[in-house]
Amino acid sequence: MKISIFGAGAWGTALAINLATRHEVTLWARDAMQVATMRASRCNQRYLPNFQLPAALLLTADFQAARVSAELIIIAVPIAALRETLRQIASVATTVPVVWACKGFEANTTQLPHQVVAEMLPKNFPSAVLSGPSFAQEVARGLPTALTLASSDGEFAKKTAQLLRHSHLRIYSSTDMVGVEIGGAVKNVMAIAAGIAEGLGLGHNARAALITRGLAEMTRLGLTLGGRAETLGGLSGAGDLILTCTGNLSRNRQVGILLAQQRALPDILQEIGHVAEGVYTVRAIHQLAQHLHVDMPICAAVYRVLYEQVPAAKALEELLNRAASSEF
Repeated sequence: MKISIFGAGAWGTALAINLATRHEVTLWARDAMQVATMRASRCNQRYLPNFQLPAALLLTADFQAARVSAELIIIAVPIAALRETLRQIASVATTVPVVWACKGFEANTTQLPHQVVAEMLPKNFPSAVLSGPSFAQEVARGLPTALTLASSDGEFAKKTAQLLRHSHLRIYSSTDMVGVEIGGAVKNVMAIAAGIAEGLGLGHNARAALITRGLAEMTRLGLTLGGRAETLGGLSGAGDLILTCTGNLSRNRQVGILLAQQRALPDILQEIGHVAEGVYTVRAIHQLAQHLHVDMPICAAVYRVLYEQVPAAKALEELLNRAASSEF
């Protein structure tokens, strides 16, 4: 199958490397200079260094050429660029299915990705979200990974999951787009909290408690917005949460570690050099939680550290000193 992947960051590049073993893959990047460099070196040194790009992988900065040639489109841009990418895809009538792999909420609207897609593409357009516990470097290396692909059309989800999966990339189908997207969004905020706890030296007990209570917050918001409990306890919820809160490759966790060292947020983001979605997602989650009256104290603490300049140690102390309550 001919697959075009839009977005040559770490995740888009990793998917391209992985899928190019079984499909005809084109990887699109916005920056023509980046494409020229990648063609010359056969490596995406900026976002996924030290990984050789397969000889068969096509690279382009021509959006329309990549769109027209595709039988399946995968969008791997940050969520801030999702709407514009969809606008360009929809600029010419097409029925080519679209799968997106971005996580979070759109900043201006607090919409989840599937809501943005519903606004930008025709009704009943074949589309799905791909999410789950997956570090780009490990996917690029071909290490075993399990993901969830969710669509409102269950048959499309099953067919596309089967199409993309192989021996080291297991993909499960689902019809719960809300649950899958909530898991992918909230886990990044929890990873910042986990990084703060680690940076403050609070130990493994505190991390386990934070992950577990983070899952409770994720589930409360997900159920309120129409997601299913089993999804939030599955790969795209609990699975992604555990990975992002514990893995050394997590950018959001690294943000938290540096915040605990009292580093300024602009300096942290410059040092990391990649998008850390939790930094932006927490604003939308905080707004939604207040509007919907959903109790999300960990997310609120991360919001205060990032946007109200509350010291990380103080925010965590206030979190630990909350009034006692029943677990459920």
